[in-house]
Amino acid sequence: MIELTNQKCKPCEGLVAPLTVDAAAILLQQLDGWQLQDNQINKCYSFKNYYQTMAFVNAVAWISHREDHHPDMVVGYNRCDITYTTHAIGGLSENDFICAAKVDKLFND
Repeated sequence: MIELTNQKCKPCEGLVAPLTVDAAAILLQQLDGWQLQDNQINKCYSFKNYYQTMAFVNAVAWISHREDHHPDMVVGYNRCDITYTTHAIGGLSENDFICAAKVDKLFND
């Protein structure tokens, strides 16, 4: 199995089917603390202050730009909720898990 952080997102223009619940559950095992619900995965990250929160948000934006796969983010003073789903297919793709793993790596480094 190739580690998710070593993979690159593939273009997804709605030409593939969403992952099955079983396939998503297997990929979810490679992530730390992400929740699977309603065809999306999400996680809340906590920080000491607003500056750290915004630095994280900007770094996630950079990852999103590089991978051309963008999450929904809800930002507060000391937290950031991140949700991934692949809108073009109406569900989850491997890209969601690749990006989630890269965000986790960013947070843990």
